[in-house]
Amino acid sequence: MLKPLGDSALLVQLGDEIHPTLNARVHALNALLQNPIHGILETVPAYSTLLIHYDPLKLTFDQVSHYVRDKMTQLDDSFHRTSRRLEVPVQYGGASGPDLETVAVSKGISPADVIRIHSEREYTVYMMGFTPGFPYLGTLDERIIMPRMETPRTLVKAGSVAIAGSQTGIYPLDSPGGWHLIGWTPLKLFDPTSETPFLFSPGDVIKFIPVEDDHA
Repeated sequence: MLKPLGDSALLVQLGDEIHPTLNARVHALNALLQNPIHGILETVPAYSTLLIHYDPLKLTFDQVSHYVRDKMTQLDDSFHRTSRRLEVPVQYGGASGPDLETVAVSKGISPADVIRIHSEREYTVYMMGFTPGFPYLGTLDERIIMPRMETPRTLVKAGSVAIAGSQTGIYPLDSPGGWHLIGWTPLKLFDPTSETPFLFSPGDVIKFIPVEDDHA
């Protein structure tokens, strides 16, 4: 489904769920649009959608739609980008994960269970946002799904590993945040001075590895 967003953007909706195959198709289409016709300014992939910004002084919605539909015919259901598998060391609980106990009590399980459940599966990087380098990872085991906090923190430190809804993520920068903090990683997710500023890319597979807190 293609639909306009204002007078300078087009939204391609390939589905309405969080699923690895669907997300792979989003990124396959995004890859096909990386050498675009003159007038397309930016593409923004998400879970099941691709947002395309264009210059309305150079292109019409119909022209962009025709171009995108042509690219969509090149999509192959068997497409799969070779995924990188990355391990992320995490110090769970304590000062590193101040909400671990809250999550455990809410779910009627022990903090050790939360750590085990969170770290025993691999997660796909579905998309990047809301700050530079923030990976939206899914999907979370239903046993530790938590709603977002009613009152977000004004400051979450960079490296914080958090959960909200069916997602888990890592804060790349000191920023406000409303997710439940269960751990912390020393990895640097965003380096604006690097040729490759983001540690993760959509399609990567992430495995959290529990480690001891050096300051415990």
